[in-house]
Amino acid sequence: MRLSGLPFHEETASPDDPVARAELLLQSSSIRLPMLIHGEISIWDTLAIAEYLNELRPDARMLPEEPKARALCRAISGEMHSGFSALRNSLPMNLHAHRPGFKLWSAARSDIDRILEIWEECLNEWGGPFLFGARPSVADAMYAPVVTRLQTYDVAVGGRSAGYCRTILAWPEMVEWVAAAQEEPQEITELELDF
Repeated sequence: MRLSGLPFHEETASPDDPVARAELLLQSSSIRLPMLIHGEISIWDTLAIAEYLNELRPDARMLPEEPKARALCRAISGEMHSGFSALRNSLPMNLHAHRPGFKLWSAARSDIDRILEIWEECLNEWGGPFLFGARPSVADAMYAPVVTRLQTYDVAVGGRSAGYCRTILAWPEMVEWVAAAQEEPQEITELELDF
């Protein structure tokens, strides 16, 4: 939403709260979050939200203008959207935590290696500091949570990817998002427990 430049109102809800859960079920039977509600339209898929916003505000250039870059932006955003399940499962996102010395399993390491390969290729091709040049894109928004995971689990990152991580963490929209997340209550799930 911030990339689009459109005004919006954000609401947070916990699917564990019975009242919030009932309200969410009225809006989406799958309780998919995030969800964009625009007039009569409800969109709960992150890629669909990004494409919809890009159609509403093409002048915001959420996708690169150059066809090759735009196609790759869509491809790597889709790869992030539907892939890297080992990373998601092994390194759950938690902006309250810092886990130095965390043991990476091989499947999560493979996901991280693939992500770093994507970043290096984009940064080398388009010069950075964002994946497709000077402006942030949908792909940067999709990969920003990975940067926080790498920080939380103290994963060493080298090459141009290290600079990319610094760029993402200093991105004003990201700084604001992290600060807001820090204000949310901490929840402990079974994935957060040491075993």
